[in-house]
Amino acid sequence: MKRNKMALTTKLLGVTMLVGGGSFAAVNVPDVLFPDWSGPTAGSYDEPSAELGKKTSARRPWSLETVAASIDGKPLDAKPVSVAGEIIDLSCYLQVGKHGDKHRGCGQKCVANGQPVGLLAKDGSVYMLIDEEHNARRDGLTTFRKQAIEHMAHIVTVNGSLSEVHGQKAIFVQGFLKPAGGN
Repeated sequence: MKRNKMALTTKLLGVTMLVGGGSFAAVNVPDVLFPDWSGPTAGSYDEPSAELGKKTSARRPWSLETVAASIDGKPLDAKPVSVAGEIIDLSCYLQVGKHGDKHRGCGQKCVANGQPVGLLAKDGSVYMLIDEEHNARRDGLTTFRKQAIEHMAHIVTVNGSLSEVHGQKAIFVQGFLKPAGGN
C-alpha cells in the first residue's frame, strides 16, 4: 500500500531528478485514479451517452459576451475541442479519487452545492468544465451545472473552448443560456 501511494505521488507530481550533474525530468503520464473501483453509469469512450455544448471555431472560440467582458477586449487564447470523458465532481476526484457509478449520488450533491465540475478523459487527463458565457455565468443565467448533475458519472462528449493557464486546463462550454426572462 505504501509503495502504491509513493508511485502515485511520484506520477502526480512529475518528479525531477538530478543525474550526474545534468537534469532528467520524469515523464508525467496521466492515469485514471482507481480505474477498477467504479465504472461509468452510462456511455463508453467509444460510444459516449450524450454530447454537451456547442462546437466552437478557431476563428471565434469565445462568445461575444466573453470578449466584451475581457480586459481590453482580449480574452486569453483558446482552441476548440471535443473531448470524450466522464463527468466528475472535481473536488472528490482530486481529494479521494472517487468517480463512476458508486460516486454518482455524492457527485451530484457536491456539484449541486457548488463544487467544481470536471471531465475525466480516458488517458487520465482532467479538465474543469465551466459555462462559457461570462456575464450569464456570473449572474446565474446558465443551465450547464444542471446538465452536469444529470450526466454525473456518464461518459459524454464535451464541445467547447480549451484554455490552459499554468497547467490548469478548463473547457468552457457554450449553449446553456437560460431563455430570456426564464429560469
